[in-house]
Amino acid sequence: MREKLDSQPELERRRILRVLTAGGLASTLGGFTPGAWSNETLEMPFENGRRDIVSNFPQKSKMILLRTRPPLLETPFSVFDRGVFTPNSQFYVRWHLPNIPTAIDGTKFRLAVRGQVNQVLSLSLKDLITKFERIDLAAVNQCSGNSRGWFAPRVAGGQWNNGAMGNAMWTGVRLKDVLARAGLKGDALQVRFNGMDTGVLPGTPDFLKSLDVAHANDGEVMLAYAMNGEALPLINGFPLRLIVPGWYSTYWVKMLNDIEVLNKPDDNYWMTKAYLIPDTPGGNIGVGQTGVKMVPINKMVPRSFFTNVSDVTTLKVGKSQSIRGIAFGGDAGIKQVLVSLDDGKTFAPAKLGTDHGKYSFRQWQTTFVPPEAGKFVLKVKAINSNGLAQPDAPIWNPGGFMRNVVESVTLAAA
Repeated sequence: MREKLDSQPELERRRILRVLTAGGLASTLGGFTPGAWSNETLEMPFENGRRDIVSNFPQKSKMILLRTRPPLLETPFSVFDRGVFTPNSQFYVRWHLPNIPTAIDGTKFRLAVRGQVNQVLSLSLKDLITKFERIDLAAVNQCSGNSRGWFAPRVAGGQWNNGAMGNAMWTGVRLKDVLARAGLKGDALQVRFNGMDTGVLPGTPDFLKSLDVAHANDGEVMLAYAMNGEALPLINGFPLRLIVPGWYSTYWVKMLNDIEVLNKPDDNYWMTKAYLIPDTPGGNIGVGQTGVKMVPINKMVPRSFFTNVSDVTTLKVGKSQSIRGIAFGGDAGIKQVLVSLDDGKTFAPAKLGTDHGKYSFRQWQTTFVPPEAGKFVLKVKAINSNGLAQPDAPIWNPGGFMRNVVESVTLAAA
């Protein structure tokens, strides 16, 4: 997979044309019937964990199905062992509102920039591609509820395993450059983002997310029109998606077509009622605990995973086995990945792979030689460049958000 887009002039011209016409290539998202689904199923390792494996969603290959409308599709975990960049065809999908455009003509698309600005803008996709500096950024997109199926006691919401995440090389423009073109008024306080999805009932709150002006202008938040060298898949947000590196994906608004600059704090449902976490370290509280201050979810926390071994893996006694995985630092880079081969009694640094930037997945690797037959528990722990480490015990909160406990795998040797 290409990690950066083509840079030669002729290839660049063709790439722009592909982006502009991608909406016309997108097929319908509707019309799914159980009879069209695969008979293949997967059993997740938690209660009520049986899932269908489907491949009939447009621009997608095999995915784990949680829900059809709005679509919730999880990435099969084996995909993460193939490299640090998640293929577009198996990049997870999470929508909040069920009415999603089934086809978009990229040549007719317009992005509105309005509100507390000196000049209201209406930008075409071609404007964004040709009139602003292009940037490339590797960044992990992770659902706030990734791994929610592991919460105990269980909580409501999509019961994801660990595959509600993905890493891509995003290509687009800096949000601050677009805001600078519009010109922010002196009383600008927050920037609100809206996409094309809508609810079924008139009273359904529109899915709106906001960032403080300082964050929106940090030079890292971007408007992406491509991922991994190709136009965004329709179901992943074509033609334009907000990228908020280091923050959970609830802010990464898909099919973005409206930016409104506000002069007061955003009080919409999705900022004040939904996606709230306890204002405690790691978002952790005791089960049933009340009276805790709640705040909007924000920065991601570090995580690490095994990718080439699982609880069903059997090794040969005395034979060296490569153990590898991926890690990311949340809102900071990876400083160190520690691996234990003795159920957490001791940890040693793993060898780190190529650094694609502080917001990207990073591969890690170590070796293990089973000394005798039996069961062996291996653990992996990531520490980010801010010194924040994964906790040894799982957190809990009523939203089922931000799970990042040290991961374990039990291997058999014979």
